[in-house]
Amino acid sequence: MHRPMEGVRVLEVAQFTFVPAAGAVLADWGAQVIKIEHAERGDGQRGLTRVLGLPVASEDSSFFPIMEGPNRGKRSVGLSLEKPSTRRVFEELVRSSDVFLTNFLPEARAKLKIDLDDVRAVNPDIIYVRGSGFGVRGTESNKGGYDSTAFWSRGGSAAGVTPPGADRMTRMPAGAYGDSLGGMTIAGGIAAALYARRVTGEPSVVDVSLLGVGAWATQYSVNQALMVGGPVPPRQYPKHGSATNPLVGAYRTSDGRWLEFSMLQPGRYWPEFCRLAGREELAADERFDTVDKIMANAGEAAQIVAEIIGGRTFAEWTEVLSRGEGQWAAVQNAWEVGQDESLRANGLIAPIEDADGQRRELVANPVQFDETPVSLTRAPQFAEHTDEILRELGLSDEELLQLKIEGAVT
Repeated sequence: MHRPMEGVRVLEVAQFTFVPAAGAVLADWGAQVIKIEHAERGDGQRGLTRVLGLPVASEDSSFFPIMEGPNRGKRSVGLSLEKPSTRRVFEELVRSSDVFLTNFLPEARAKLKIDLDDVRAVNPDIIYVRGSGFGVRGTESNKGGYDSTAFWSRGGSAAGVTPPGADRMTRMPAGAYGDSLGGMTIAGGIAAALYARRVTGEPSVVDVSLLGVGAWATQYSVNQALMVGGPVPPRQYPKHGSATNPLVGAYRTSDGRWLEFSMLQPGRYWPEFCRLAGREELAADERFDTVDKIMANAGEAAQIVAEIIGGRTFAEWTEVLSRGEGQWAAVQNAWEVGQDESLRANGLIAPIEDADGQRRELVANPVQFDETPVSLTRAPQFAEHTDEILRELGLSDEELLQLKIEGAVT
């Protein structure tokens, strides 16, 4: 299979997940991605030890999922860009790249001379890509942001999932939640920019903000608010089902698990559900024997459905419901997602070999080409490829040694 980004060279000066995740997706698609990390500190994410209350790495292992996910398939070079002696190396890397990718703030970009004009002075044809918290214009263009702030909170998701009157805000469902979505968005923007450059000969500047990704994710509600000219009233959900459809919503099984129903045609799926549940008489019940009656008596029907679902276990219901055509899903935890039959059948849980030679698995990005699952390679160890990359640029062993003595490279 020809991977669509083969032959594309990407130079990344970024850390944490938001922008590096884009580099990982491009690497999945075949791009050669070189990641510049500070010669002493590396990517700031390497210094994390616990996230969401859990250790980020396995004991006595180099496997580090928080780095593997957004950095698989790359090569790492340790450069202290603030040292003048590294400028030659940096410019050679820029000169040979198609894409420059960064999430450094404007002040840091200016200090390190990696801003748009600096990079384009070396390579006028390069596609310059910035990931930011709040965009590159306006009073907050110099402000940093994480997905918990710019994406989740400012972008509307937190308010959308926190019930009115709650004594605490609902948190993101997973670490790097908005970062991962944002990285995928950036990768798509880069693909479009590469196509445009090929067609027009003109390189683009690509900007993606976490706030923009957050607003895009909540656009339905935001668009409604813009239409009515004010905040959208908080949605009041019935305890069971929806206001007009008992087969939409979440129901709890006898062992405390959840099933999500989304059978949008109650007239079609109500008889089927009744049959599968062993309650055929409900399909002919005068309260529910037409679509209009089901909708008018949805609350009563939903209470009956809740009692029915609550009478059997999760495992029993997943087997029973699989016999029907109605749309539903098991509510899965992270481990169950990793074991999901359809994800695995489609190669979206992909094997890798870690730096210790041990077989591991990672979630693949959701885009596939030519019906072929992606083949992943592990993320680099800190500065793992410095010597290799600098020798490719033509530096001699003596020059490489001198840079190391100066602390300019690792």
